[in-house]
Amino acid sequence: MKIGIAGVGGIGSNVAVHLVRAGARSLKIVDFDRAEMSNLNRQFYFRDQVGISKVTALAANLTRIAPDLAIETVALRLVPANMAAVFADCDLVVEGFDGVADKKALLETMAACRRPVVSACGVAGTRLEDIQVRRLGDCTIIGDFATDAAHDPCHGPKVAIVAAMMAHIVLEKGGFYD
Repeated sequence: MKIGIAGVGGIGSNVAVHLVRAGARSLKIVDFDRAEMSNLNRQFYFRDQVGISKVTALAANLTRIAPDLAIETVALRLVPANMAAVFADCDLVVEGFDGVADKKALLETMAACRRPVVSACGVAGTRLEDIQVRRLGDCTIIGDFATDAAHDPCHGPKVAIVAAMMAHIVLEKGGFYD
C-alpha cells in the first residue's frame, strides 16, 4: 500500500513516523515548506534541519527508522489543479494542511478520484476530551472539530494524539492489523 501525505508539518510528519514505526514501507510526502525553529515543538524535525526542505528532512529522519523505506519526496505547493495527479499512484491520502480552504480542496479532489482520505480538524488548543472520529464516505476526520490554529496555538501533545489516531485509521484501512 502506497500512502500519500499532503503536508508534512505537525500532523503529516507525526503520522509518517507512526506509520513507518508500524511497518508501512511506501510513502509519498508532499510539502513546499522548510523546517523552522517554531516547528520543533510539535513536528518531527531537529534543530540542525532548520532551513532545510521539510520533505528532504523528513525523508532523512524516516529512513533512519527504516532504511528499507521506499519514500518519494515532492517539494511542491499543492493546489486543486495538481492534487489528483500528485496522488494518482497512492492508495490512500493523509491530509496535513493548516488552512481550511486547502483541506476542503483536497477532500473534494480525493472524493472525486474515489481515493480514501484521513484528515484532521481541530488540533489546536489544549482540550483533549473533545477529540473524536467522524466518517463521511471514504473520508475519516479526527479532531475536536472546533479549535482552529488561526485562533489557538498548536501544542505538541494534542497534535501527536490526533496524528497517532490518524495513523491508526490508516493502518486499519491498509490491513496492517489483519
